[in-house]
Amino acid sequence: MSDATSPISSRDLAAVSHLRIVPRRFYGRWVASAIILAILAWVVMAFVEGDIAWPVVRQFFTAPAIIAGLGNTLIMTVCAMALGVVLGVVFAIMYMSPNPVLRSVALFYIWFFRGTPLLLQLLIWFNLALVFPTIGIPGLFSWRTIDIIGPFMATLLGLGMNQGAYTAEVVRGGILSVDTGQTEAAKAIGMTRLTTLRRIVLPQAMRVIIPPVGNEVISMVKLTSVASVIQYAEILRNAQTIYYANARVIELLIVAAGWYLLVVTILQVGQYFLERHFSKGRGGRRAKRAAVQEGAA
Repeated sequence: MSDATSPISSRDLAAVSHLRIVPRRFYGRWVASAIILAILAWVVMAFVEGDIAWPVVRQFFTAPAIIAGLGNTLIMTVCAMALGVVLGVVFAIMYMSPNPVLRSVALFYIWFFRGTPLLLQLLIWFNLALVFPTIGIPGLFSWRTIDIIGPFMATLLGLGMNQGAYTAEVVRGGILSVDTGQTEAAKAIGMTRLTTLRRIVLPQAMRVIIPPVGNEVISMVKLTSVASVIQYAEILRNAQTIYYANARVIELLIVAAGWYLLVVTILQVGQYFLERHFSKGRGGRRAKRAAVQEGAA
């Protein structure tokens, strides 16, 4: 029996030298590409030949009402995410607390706001005056709920508290990613649990928390459109107000879609560099650890 690792003889090479190497053909890829191109061509032709007034799209793309709606969308995104992050951190810590009362409250909060549709939550906040006509401390002061919770406040509470439930799970996952030995070491030198979280655990957990939160920011930009049903004047709501007046429905929807795509694209670019920054730091640390282990070996 010949050895499998023995060199190929010149006779064997001469026997196969006349053969031509043919690359493998992937016919399925060509068929799929042709189908996709045909569908794209059909969609493009439908928009080009359809009853769409493109001059109207250009006219209203920078209309004052649309720009104002864009500003309201960005403001709501920032405010709702800020509220969601704060609530997420608080309820994540409560969820991991040894106190059963705090843990139960956090569990109920996450269960309720993740278990009900966002649109339903917005409608509940917007109609809260039907349950609580006034808000305040009896005998001291009170305000009418309808004067406090308008479209902006209802949207902020709805989006922010809904986001807080999801962010709590992200933060909890980030905290769990930190090695428990560091918490035990901090406890051994007399640090309190809160100080350990603030100084040791959370700074390291941010490496895991920030990239998913970047995804949530992008989602929040699009979720603000749901607030159009409670009359919050964001991009989609203002676009609807305009096309109710001029009947240019598809043109105004294209304008709104264009602005959403532009904002989301900018955020995605920022998220890419953010994730690359954090992954590079993690990779550098792993490479350094591997080098130390190799040197020790």
